[in-house]
Amino acid sequence: MFRLAGAAAAVPVLSACAGAPTTQSSAAPGTFTVYWNAGHDYQAYRKVIAEFEQANKVKVNLQKYQWPDLRTRLLADFASGTVPDLVEEPGGWVQEFAISGNARSLQDFVDRDGEAMGFPSDWQPITVERNSYQGKVYGVQLHLTCNTLLYNKAMLRDAGLEVPTTWEEFLDAARALTKDGVYGAALNQDYTYVHPWLAQAGVTPYNRETGAIMEPRADAIAAMQFQADLIHKHKAAPVPVSSTVYSGPQKLFSAKRAAMIFTGPWDLDPITKTAPDLELGIAAPLKNKVHATQAAGVSMFVPATASRPELSWDFIKRITALEVEQAATKETGMLMPRVSWTRLPEVQQHEQIKAFADALPIAEDSTQEVRLTGQLGRWEEQLKLMYQQVIIQNEPAAEALEAFAKAAEGFLK
Repeated sequence: MFRLAGAAAAVPVLSACAGAPTTQSSAAPGTFTVYWNAGHDYQAYRKVIAEFEQANKVKVNLQKYQWPDLRTRLLADFASGTVPDLVEEPGGWVQEFAISGNARSLQDFVDRDGEAMGFPSDWQPITVERNSYQGKVYGVQLHLTCNTLLYNKAMLRDAGLEVPTTWEEFLDAARALTKDGVYGAALNQDYTYVHPWLAQAGVTPYNRETGAIMEPRADAIAAMQFQADLIHKHKAAPVPVSSTVYSGPQKLFSAKRAAMIFTGPWDLDPITKTAPDLELGIAAPLKNKVHATQAAGVSMFVPATASRPELSWDFIKRITALEVEQAATKETGMLMPRVSWTRLPEVQQHEQIKAFADALPIAEDSTQEVRLTGQLGRWEEQLKLMYQQVIIQNEPAAEALEAFAKAAEGFLK
Protein backbone atom coordinates (compact mmCIF):
# COMPACT_ATOMS: atom_id res chain seq x y z
CA MET A 1 0.00 0.00 0.00
CA PHE A 2 1.51 2.24 -0.29
CA ARG A 3 4.17 5.90 -1.60
CA LEU A 4 6.27 9.11 -0.98
CA ALA A 5 7.81 11.70 -3.33
CA GLY A 6 6.30 13.22 -6.46
CA ALA A 7 6.78 12.47 -10.13
CA ALA A 8 8.64 15.65 -10.83
CA ALA A 9 10.85 14.90 -7.87
CA ALA A 10 11.62 11.29 -8.69
CA VAL A 11 15.12 10.93 -7.31
CA PRO A 12 17.82 8.54 -8.48
CA VAL A 13 19.74 7.42 -5.38
CA LEU A 14 22.57 5.18 -4.26
CA SER A 15 24.90 4.76 -7.22
CA ALA A 16 22.54 6.36 -9.71
CA CYS A 17 23.82 8.77 -12.31
CA ALA A 18 23.34 12.44 -11.51
CA GLY A 19 20.82 14.63 -13.25
CA ALA A 20 17.39 13.76 -14.64
CA PRO A 21 16.20 10.17 -14.27
CA THR A 22 17.36 7.97 -17.10
CA THR A 23 15.74 4.93 -18.60
CA GLN A 24 17.35 1.80 -19.86
CA SER A 25 18.03 2.80 -23.44
CA SER A 26 19.58 6.13 -22.49
CA ALA A 27 21.46 4.96 -19.40
CA ALA A 28 25.20 4.65 -19.40
CA PRO A 29 26.52 1.18 -20.26
CA GLY A 30 26.53 -1.01 -17.19
CA THR A 31 23.64 0.79 -15.51
CA PHE A 32 20.76 -1.27 -14.12
CA THR A 33 17.58 0.80 -13.76
CA VAL A 34 14.99 0.05 -11.09
CA TYR A 35 11.72 1.87 -10.42
CA TRP A 36 11.08 1.75 -6.67
CA ASN A 37 8.80 3.18 -4.03
CA ALA A 38 10.45 5.92 -2.00
CA GLY A 39 9.06 4.56 1.25
CA HIS A 40 10.89 1.27 0.71
CA ASP A 41 14.42 2.60 0.52
CA TYR A 42 15.66 0.39 3.34
CA GLN A 43 19.22 -0.12 4.52
CA ALA A 44 18.67 -3.86 4.13
CA TYR A 45 17.95 -3.29 0.44
CA ARG A 46 20.89 -0.95 0.00
CA LYS A 47 23.12 -3.79 1.17
CA VAL A 48 21.57 -6.11 -1.42
CA ILE A 49 22.07 -3.49 -4.11
CA ALA A 50 25.74 -3.09 -3.24
CA GLU A 51 26.25 -6.86 -3.43
CA PHE A 52 24.31 -7.05 -6.70
CA GLU A 53 26.44 -4.28 -8.20
CA GLN A 54 29.67 -6.00 -7.24
CA ALA A 55 28.57 -9.41 -8.44
CA ASN A 56 27.26 -8.20 -11.80
CA LYS A 57 29.63 -5.29 -12.48
CA VAL A 58 26.77 -2.79 -12.88
CA LYS A 59 25.61 0.38 -11.21
CA VAL A 60 22.05 0.43 -9.91
CA ASN A 61 20.03 3.50 -10.83
CA LEU A 62 17.28 3.31 -8.21
CA GLN A 63 14.57 5.79 -9.18
CA LYS A 64 12.14 6.48 -6.36
CA TYR A 65 8.53 7.46 -6.99
CA GLN A 66 5.18 7.74 -5.33
CA TRP A 67 2.84 5.06 -6.69
CA PRO A 68 0.63 7.28 -8.92
CA ASP A 69 3.69 8.95 -10.38
CA LEU A 70 5.46 5.65 -10.90
CA ARG A 71 2.46 4.40 -12.85
CA THR A 72 2.37 7.52 -15.01
CA ARG A 73 6.06 7.16 -15.79
CA LEU A 74 5.74 3.45 -16.46
CA LEU A 75 2.81 3.80 -18.88
CA ALA A 76 4.76 6.44 -20.78
CA ASP A 77 7.72 4.05 -20.93
CA PHE A 78 5.56 1.25 -22.28
CA ALA A 79 4.26 3.58 -25.00
CA SER A 80 7.77 4.68 -25.98
CA GLY A 81 9.36 1.24 -25.77
CA THR A 82 11.97 2.48 -23.31
CA VAL A 83 11.65 0.55 -20.06
CA PRO A 84 13.55 -0.03 -16.81
CA ASP A 85 15.09 -3.38 -15.92
CA LEU A 86 12.84 -3.98 -12.93
CA VAL A 87 9.71 -2.45 -11.41
CA GLU A 88 8.31 -2.53 -7.90
CA GLU A 89 4.52 -2.23 -7.99
CA PRO A 90 1.90 -1.62 -5.26
CA GLY A 91 -0.07 -4.82 -5.73
CA GLY A 92 -2.35 -5.44 -8.70
CA TRP A 93 -0.30 -4.27 -11.63
CA VAL A 94 1.41 -7.60 -12.37
CA GLN A 95 -1.68 -9.33 -13.72
CA GLU A 96 -2.83 -6.17 -15.47
CA PHE A 97 0.44 -5.84 -17.35
CA ALA A 98 0.65 -9.59 -17.99
CA ILE A 99 -2.70 -9.34 -19.76
CA SER A 100 -1.61 -6.29 -21.77
CA GLY A 101 1.69 -7.93 -22.76
CA ASN A 102 3.83 -5.40 -20.90
CA ALA A 103 5.15 -7.82 -18.25
CA ARG A 104 7.51 -10.71 -18.94
CA SER A 105 6.66 -14.22 -17.78
CA LEU A 106 9.14 -15.38 -15.15
CA GLN A 107 8.06 -19.01 -15.41
CA ASP A 108 11.28 -20.11 -17.13
CA PHE A 109 13.31 -18.73 -14.22
CA VAL A 110 10.94 -20.24 -11.66
CA ASP A 111 11.20 -23.64 -13.36
CA ARG A 112 14.98 -23.40 -13.20
CA ASP A 113 15.59 -21.78 -9.80
CA GLY A 114 12.32 -21.95 -7.89
CA GLU A 115 13.06 -25.03 -5.82
CA ALA A 116 16.44 -23.69 -4.71
CA MET A 117 15.00 -20.33 -3.63
CA GLY A 118 11.87 -21.81 -2.07
CA PHE A 119 9.47 -20.39 -4.64
CA PRO A 120 6.57 -20.89 -4.65
CA SER A 121 6.58 -23.40 -1.77
CA ASP A 122 7.78 -20.91 0.87
CA TRP A 123 5.53 -18.04 -0.27
CA GLN A 124 2.05 -17.51 1.15
CA PRO A 125 -0.33 -18.96 -1.49
CA ILE A 126 -2.25 -15.70 -1.94
CA THR A 127 0.95 -14.00 -3.09
CA VAL A 128 1.61 -16.52 -5.85
CA GLU A 129 -1.96 -16.44 -7.13
CA ARG A 130 -2.09 -12.66 -7.35
CA ASN A 131 1.13 -12.57 -9.38
CA SER A 132 0.25 -15.30 -11.88
CA TYR A 133 -1.71 -15.31 -15.12
CA GLN A 134 -2.88 -18.32 -17.14
CA GLY A 135 -0.78 -20.65 -15.03
CA LYS A 136 2.47 -18.71 -15.37
CA VAL A 137 4.29 -16.55 -12.82
CA TYR A 138 4.79 -12.92 -13.86
CA GLY A 139 5.81 -11.34 -10.56
CA VAL A 140 7.27 -12.14 -7.16
CA GLN A 141 5.89 -10.70 -3.93
CA LEU A 142 8.31 -8.51 -1.97
CA HIS A 143 6.13 -7.52 1.02
CA LEU A 144 2.88 -9.03 2.28
CA THR A 145 1.02 -6.77 4.64
CA CYS A 146 -2.45 -6.00 5.91
CA ASN A 147 -4.39 -3.16 7.40
CA THR A 148 -5.56 -3.12 11.02
CA LEU A 149 -6.33 -0.82 13.95
CA LEU A 150 -3.61 1.14 15.73
CA TYR A 151 -4.52 2.94 18.93
CA ASN A 152 -3.03 5.08 21.64
CA LYS A 153 -3.12 2.89 24.76
CA ALA A 154 -2.90 5.82 27.16
CA MET A 155 -5.80 7.67 25.58
CA LEU A 156 -8.10 4.65 25.71
CA ARG A 157 -6.98 3.80 29.24
CA ASP A 158 -7.53 7.35 30.52
CA ALA A 159 -11.01 7.35 28.98
CA GLY A 160 -11.84 4.01 30.56
CA LEU A 161 -12.40 2.40 27.15
CA GLU A 162 -11.81 -1.15 25.97
CA VAL A 163 -10.10 -1.75 22.64
CA PRO A 164 -12.88 -1.80 20.00
CA THR A 165 -13.51 -5.01 18.09
CA THR A 166 -16.58 -4.05 16.03
CA TRP A 167 -17.69 -1.03 14.01
CA GLU A 168 -20.17 -0.04 16.70
CA GLU A 169 -17.54 -0.20 19.44
CA PHE A 170 -15.13 1.74 17.26
CA LEU A 171 -17.66 4.52 16.64
CA ASP A 172 -18.49 4.75 20.34
CA ALA A 173 -14.79 4.97 21.23
CA ALA A 174 -14.03 7.52 18.51
CA ARG A 175 -16.82 9.80 19.70
CA ALA A 176 -15.79 9.47 23.34
CA LEU A 177 -12.14 10.23 22.55
CA THR A 178 -12.87 13.34 20.47
CA LYS A 179 -12.17 16.33 22.71
CA ASP A 180 -9.61 19.01 23.57
CA GLY A 181 -8.25 19.26 20.03
CA VAL A 182 -7.87 15.49 19.68
CA TYR A 183 -9.87 13.39 17.25
CA GLY A 184 -10.97 9.92 18.17
CA ALA A 185 -9.83 8.63 14.80
CA ALA A 186 -8.35 9.66 11.47
CA LEU A 187 -9.21 8.14 8.10
CA ASN A 188 -6.92 8.14 5.12
CA GLN A 189 -7.42 10.19 1.97
CA ASP A 190 -5.88 7.29 0.00
CA TYR A 191 -8.79 5.45 -1.63
CA THR A 192 -7.11 2.05 -1.24
CA TYR A 193 -7.87 2.25 2.48
CA VAL A 194 -11.53 1.58 1.65
CA HIS A 195 -10.91 -2.13 1.04
CA PRO A 196 -10.90 -3.34 4.67
CA TRP A 197 -14.24 -1.61 5.26
CA LEU A 198 -15.79 -3.27 2.23
CA ALA A 199 -14.33 -6.64 3.21
CA GLN A 200 -15.69 -6.34 6.76
CA ALA A 201 -19.10 -5.44 5.33
CA GLY A 202 -19.05 -8.65 3.29
CA VAL A 203 -18.98 -6.80 -0.03
CA THR A 204 -17.65 -8.41 -3.21
CA PRO A 205 -16.25 -5.56 -5.32
CA TYR A 206 -16.70 -7.43 -8.62
CA ASN A 207 -17.93 -10.87 -9.59
CA ARG A 208 -16.70 -11.87 -13.05
CA GLU A 209 -19.23 -14.68 -13.37
CA THR A 210 -22.32 -12.57 -12.69
CA GLY A 211 -21.01 -9.11 -13.54
CA ALA A 212 -22.24 -7.83 -10.16
CA ILE A 213 -20.46 -4.72 -8.90
CA MET A 214 -20.18 -3.79 -5.20
CA GLU A 215 -22.72 -6.32 -3.95
CA PRO A 216 -24.56 -6.60 -1.67
CA ARG A 217 -25.06 -2.95 -2.65
CA ALA A 218 -26.82 -2.05 0.60
CA ASP A 219 -23.81 -3.24 2.59
CA ALA A 220 -21.43 -1.32 0.33
CA ILE A 221 -23.48 1.83 0.85
CA ALA A 222 -23.49 1.26 4.61
CA ALA A 223 -19.70 0.81 4.67
CA MET A 224 -19.10 4.06 2.79
CA GLN A 225 -21.69 6.01 4.74
CA PHE A 226 -20.28 4.79 8.05
CA GLN A 227 -16.92 6.34 7.22
CA ALA A 228 -18.43 9.58 5.94
CA ASP A 229 -20.63 9.91 9.03
CA LEU A 230 -17.64 9.38 11.30
CA ILE A 231 -16.16 12.52 9.77
CA HIS A 232 -19.05 14.77 8.79
CA LYS A 233 -21.86 13.76 11.16
CA HIS A 234 -20.13 12.68 14.35
CA LYS A 235 -17.10 14.98 13.90
CA ALA A 236 -14.95 12.22 15.40
CA ALA A 237 -12.36 12.36 12.61
CA PRO A 238 -10.96 15.23 10.52
CA VAL A 239 -11.84 15.63 6.86
CA PRO A 240 -8.94 13.99 4.99
CA VAL A 241 -6.86 16.39 2.93
CA SER A 242 -6.90 15.51 -0.76
CA SER A 243 -3.28 14.70 -1.47
CA THR A 244 -0.98 12.17 -3.07
CA VAL A 245 0.66 11.52 0.31
CA TYR A 246 -0.85 8.73 2.41
CA SER A 247 0.85 9.58 5.71
CA GLY A 248 -1.64 12.14 7.08
CA PRO A 249 -3.28 9.88 9.68
CA GLN A 250 0.08 8.58 10.86
CA LYS A 251 1.30 12.12 11.44
CA LEU A 252 -1.83 13.01 13.41
CA PHE A 253 -1.47 9.83 15.43
CA SER A 254 2.22 10.45 16.14
CA ALA A 255 1.41 14.02 17.20
CA LYS A 256 -1.24 12.61 19.60
CA ARG A 257 -3.97 14.47 17.79
CA ALA A 258 -5.77 11.28 16.78
CA ALA A 259 -6.34 8.33 19.09
CA MET A 260 -6.92 5.63 16.47
CA ILE A 261 -5.94 5.06 12.85
CA PHE A 262 -6.14 2.22 10.35
CA THR A 263 -2.85 1.38 8.74
CA GLY A 264 -0.21 -1.28 8.25
CA PRO A 265 3.32 -2.05 9.38
CA TRP A 266 4.73 0.54 6.99
CA ASP A 267 3.78 3.16 9.58
CA LEU A 268 5.44 1.49 12.57
CA ASP A 269 8.87 2.93 11.88
CA PRO A 270 7.79 6.61 11.46
CA ILE A 271 5.57 6.36 14.55
CA THR A 272 8.40 4.93 16.63
CA LYS A 273 10.86 7.54 15.40
CA THR A 274 8.63 10.60 15.73
CA ALA A 275 6.73 9.61 18.89
CA PRO A 276 8.96 7.31 20.95
CA ASP A 277 6.91 7.94 24.10
CA LEU A 278 3.58 7.00 22.51
CA GLU A 279 2.04 3.84 23.99
CA LEU A 280 1.24 2.08 20.75
CA GLY A 281 -1.38 -0.62 20.66
CA ILE A 282 -2.21 -2.84 17.69
CA ALA A 283 -5.59 -4.54 17.64
CA ALA A 284 -7.08 -7.19 15.39
CA PRO A 285 -9.01 -5.94 12.35
CA LEU A 286 -12.52 -4.81 13.17
CA LYS A 287 -15.54 -7.00 12.58
CA ASN A 288 -18.82 -6.00 11.01
CA LYS A 289 -20.62 -8.73 9.09
CA VAL A 290 -17.25 -10.38 8.50
CA HIS A 291 -13.98 -10.45 10.43
CA ALA A 292 -11.61 -9.52 7.63
CA THR A 293 -9.11 -7.05 6.30
CA GLN A 294 -7.33 -6.27 3.07
CA ALA A 295 -4.24 -8.14 1.92
CA ALA A 296 -1.72 -5.65 0.67
CA GLY A 297 1.90 -5.59 -0.24
CA VAL A 298 4.14 -4.97 -3.17
CA SER A 299 5.59 -7.19 -5.87
CA MET A 300 8.27 -6.93 -8.52
CA PHE A 301 8.04 -7.64 -12.22
CA VAL A 302 10.19 -7.38 -15.32
CA PRO A 303 8.92 -5.36 -18.30
CA ALA A 304 8.39 -7.52 -21.37
CA THR A 305 10.94 -5.60 -23.45
CA ALA A 306 13.63 -5.35 -20.75
CA SER A 307 16.85 -6.45 -22.42
CA ARG A 308 18.53 -8.11 -19.40
CA PRO A 309 15.94 -10.33 -17.71
CA GLU A 310 18.65 -12.60 -16.28
CA LEU A 311 20.00 -9.66 -14.30
CA SER A 312 16.50 -8.69 -13.24
CA TRP A 313 15.83 -12.20 -11.98
CA ASP A 314 19.11 -12.21 -10.06
CA PHE A 315 18.02 -8.98 -8.34
CA ILE A 316 14.67 -10.55 -7.44
CA LYS A 317 16.31 -13.63 -5.97
CA ARG A 318 18.70 -11.61 -3.86
CA ILE A 319 16.19 -9.14 -2.44
CA THR A 320 13.63 -11.84 -1.51
CA ALA A 321 16.08 -14.09 0.35
CA LEU A 322 14.93 -15.00 3.87
CA GLU A 323 17.89 -13.29 5.51
CA VAL A 324 17.01 -10.06 3.65
CA GLU A 325 13.39 -10.33 4.78
CA GLN A 326 14.66 -10.81 8.31
CA ALA A 327 16.91 -7.74 8.09
CA ALA A 328 14.17 -5.55 6.59
CA THR A 329 11.67 -6.58 9.25
CA LYS A 330 14.18 -5.92 12.01
CA GLU A 331 14.89 -2.50 10.50
CA THR A 332 11.38 -1.32 9.65
CA GLY A 333 8.78 -3.77 10.94
CA MET A 334 7.60 -4.63 7.43
CA LEU A 335 5.74 -7.91 6.95
CA MET A 336 6.98 -10.41 4.39
CA PRO A 337 5.52 -13.11 2.12
CA ARG A 338 7.59 -16.17 3.06
CA VAL A 339 5.96 -18.76 5.28
CA SER A 340 9.29 -19.31 7.01
CA TRP A 341 9.38 -15.59 7.82
CA THR A 342 6.43 -16.03 10.21
CA ARG A 343 8.58 -18.34 12.36
CA LEU A 344 11.48 -15.91 12.75
CA PRO A 345 12.21 -14.57 16.25
CA GLU A 346 11.86 -11.03 14.88
CA VAL A 347 8.21 -11.91 14.24
CA GLN A 348 7.25 -14.23 17.09
CA GLN A 349 8.96 -12.19 19.81
CA HIS A 350 7.79 -8.76 18.62
CA GLU A 351 4.32 -7.91 19.93
CA GLN A 352 3.53 -5.37 17.24
CA ILE A 353 4.80 -7.30 14.23
CA LYS A 354 3.18 -10.50 15.46
CA ALA A 355 -0.16 -8.69 15.72
CA PHE A 356 -0.03 -7.91 12.02
CA ALA A 357 1.27 -11.36 11.12
CA ASP A 358 -1.61 -12.94 13.03
CA ALA A 359 -4.08 -10.95 10.92
CA LEU A 360 -2.73 -12.23 7.60
CA PRO A 361 -4.94 -15.36 7.58
CA ILE A 362 -8.10 -13.20 7.39
CA ALA A 363 -6.65 -10.84 4.77
CA GLU A 364 -8.45 -10.82 1.43
CA ASP A 365 -7.41 -9.76 -2.06
CA SER A 366 -10.16 -7.36 -3.07
CA THR A 367 -9.01 -6.58 -6.62
CA GLN A 368 -8.28 -10.07 -7.97
CA GLU A 369 -11.40 -10.32 -10.12
CA VAL A 370 -10.97 -6.82 -11.50
CA ARG A 371 -7.30 -7.37 -12.31
CA LEU A 372 -8.12 -10.36 -14.47
CA THR A 373 -10.30 -8.19 -16.70
CA GLY A 374 -7.30 -6.03 -17.57
CA GLN A 375 -9.23 -2.95 -16.43
CA LEU A 376 -7.74 -2.35 -12.99
CA GLY A 377 -6.41 1.09 -13.90
CA ARG A 378 -9.82 2.39 -14.97
CA TRP A 379 -11.49 0.69 -11.98
CA GLU A 380 -9.12 2.42 -9.56
CA GLU A 381 -9.65 5.80 -11.20
CA GLN A 382 -13.38 5.47 -10.59
CA LEU A 383 -12.89 4.04 -7.10
CA LYS A 384 -10.73 7.01 -6.16
CA LEU A 385 -13.37 9.41 -7.48
CA MET A 386 -16.15 7.67 -5.56
CA TYR A 387 -14.12 7.50 -2.37
CA GLN A 388 -13.29 11.20 -2.45
CA GLN A 389 -16.88 12.14 -3.23
CA VAL A 390 -18.16 10.28 -0.18
CA ILE A 391 -15.34 10.62 2.35
CA ILE A 392 -14.03 14.08 1.57
CA GLN A 393 -16.95 15.84 -0.12
CA ASN A 394 -19.69 14.13 1.92
CA GLU A 395 -21.84 13.24 -1.07
CA PRO A 396 -24.49 10.57 -0.37
CA ALA A 397 -22.92 7.14 -0.53
CA ALA A 398 -25.85 5.62 -2.42
CA GLU A 399 -25.57 8.16 -5.24
CA ALA A 400 -21.79 7.91 -5.49
CA LEU A 401 -21.86 4.11 -5.56
CA GLU A 402 -24.57 4.08 -8.22
CA ALA A 403 -22.46 6.36 -10.41
CA PHE A 404 -19.41 4.19 -9.75
CA ALA A 405 -21.26 1.01 -10.75
CA LYS A 406 -22.56 2.56 -13.97
CA ALA A 407 -19.09 3.74 -14.94
CA ALA A 408 -17.58 0.35 -14.15
CA GLU A 409 -20.23 -1.46 -16.16
CA GLY A 410 -19.11 0.54 -19.17
CA PHE A 411 -15.56 -0.77 -19.22
CA LEU A 412 -15.95 -4.20 -17.59
CA LYS A 413 -18.21 -5.57 -20.34
